[in-house]
Amino acid sequence: MTGSDPLFSDLSPEDISLMASYGQTRSYPRNSIIMNKGDESDCLYVVQKGRVKVYISDEHGSEIILRYEEAGEYFGELSLIDEEPRSASVATIEESRLTYISRKKFEKCLHKNPQIAVKLIRSMSRRIRTLTEELADCALKTVYQRVRIKLTKLAVEQNGKQVILQRLTHQEIAGMVGSGREMVSRIVKKLQDGGYIEVNKKQISIIRTLPRNLPG
Repeated sequence: MTGSDPLFSDLSPEDISLMASYGQTRSYPRNSIIMNKGDESDCLYVVQKGRVKVYISDEHGSEIILRYEEAGEYFGELSLIDEEPRSASVATIEESRLTYISRKKFEKCLHKNPQIAVKLIRSMSRRIRTLTEELADCALKTVYQRVRIKLTKLAVEQNGKQVILQRLTHQEIAGMVGSGREMVSRIVKKLQDGGYIEVNKKQISIIRTLPRNLPG
């Protein structure tokens, strides 16, 4: 589904640092489960270093990645606000340092800094809208169309090229678009063969505008 996206950055770095000042920090190794869907909620997390994925999985191990969060971003705020169990799972995908803020400290932060509460509401509204759009895409668009949209959204200009800064595996892309890894691998290969993208150490660069339909 969504990736890490500046669309959600209503909170400034100063706002996030202020929130983090109310919490405690610890380090986690790669592949650590931070929370599971359905867990009782008791804290919000700020990513100080590293990268985590927010996802939903089933009993067979299949998963859909809702988004990634990197340094300077946060997750877990929804359950603190509505006091419902966690709506998704979160795991580190590299060694990470996270600051966790208890509900009591979080509420204290919001009472002292009401502007942060307003920005959080805006961020959550945008996330809900984007997830709704992507759910519609999963139902109405082909896998290639979903991959094309996702890669285009993630790309930023760098040295005259459109580059996806995150080094994504085919499995991670598949999780983002709700597909299987094999299908994504075939799509990536056809785009490479057609000269539309380059892949160097899992980093994808878009060389030409991705075609509306997958090359034959």
